Amino acid sequence: MRPLPRLSADSDFPPSCEALKEPNGLLALGGGLSARRLVLAYRRGIFPWYEAPQPILWWTPDPRSVLFPSELHISHSLRKTLRQNRFQLGIDQQFTHVMHACATARGDGVGTWIDEDMVTAYSRLHQQGVAHSIEVMDGTGKLVGGLYGVSLGRVFFGESMFSLVSNASKVAFVALVSILRRGDFHMVDCQLESQHLNSLGARTISRLDFEHRLKRAVDVDTGSDIWQLPNTCGDLL
Repeated sequence: MRPLPRLSADSDFPPSCEALKEPNGLLALGGGLSARRLVLAYRRGIFPWYEAPQPILWWTPDPRSVLFPSELHISHSLRKTLRQNRFQLGIDQQFTHVMHACATARGDGVGTWIDEDMVTAYSRLHQQGVAHSIEVMDGTGKLVGGLYGVSLGRVFFGESMFSLVSNASKVAFVALVSILRRGDFHMVDCQLESQHLNSLGARTISRLDFEHRLKRAVDVDTGSDIWQLPNTCGDLL
C-alpha cells in the first residue's frame, strides 16, 4: 500500500481518484476534526472513520450507498409499527445522547469509532445548525432509537443510527426522510452499503455519479424551518 497523504491543519484533501481500492476509499489521514475541516470534507463526499488510537482516517468509497427520498421503502410490518404509535419523536433535543448511544448500543465493536473527540466535533456542528439528530422514545420517554448526521444544502450525510428495541432506528430513518422530502432534498448519503439500509430503499451508485449529484445539491439553499416532526410516529404516514 502506498503511503497515505498526511494532512496538516490547513491542507486540502487530495482528489478522490487517489483513494485506495483496498481498503476501499481510504484517502488521507490526519488534519484534525475542526468544524471547518468536517464541512470541507462533506462538501467533497469525504468522511472520517477510525478507531483510537489510530490517527484520523478519511474515506470516500466507491461505490457509494445512497437513498433518494422518493425511493424510501416502508415495509408492511414497519407501517404497522408506525400506526401503533408506540414511539414518540424528537429532533435535535438529545444530540450528544444519540451519539453516545450509537457508540455503545451494539456489542460487536461497530460504532466504537465514535470517541469523545468525535462527539465534541459533531456537537460543534450541531451548535452551528449543521448536524442534526432524530430521537425515538418509548412510552415512558426513554431514548430507544435514533440517528445523527450532517446536512449541507439538500444532501443529508447519515453518520450512525442505533436501536434498543425492534424497528426504532427504522422509525428514526422514516422520520428523517419525511423532513428531507419537505425540504426537497436530493439524497441521503448512507456511505457504505448495508442490508439494514437496503431494506429501506438504499442502493449503490458510482463515486463519480455521487460526486456529480453532490456538486449540484450541496450549495442549494434550504430553510431551517423544515427541521420539525410530529410528536407521534403514526403521523409520518
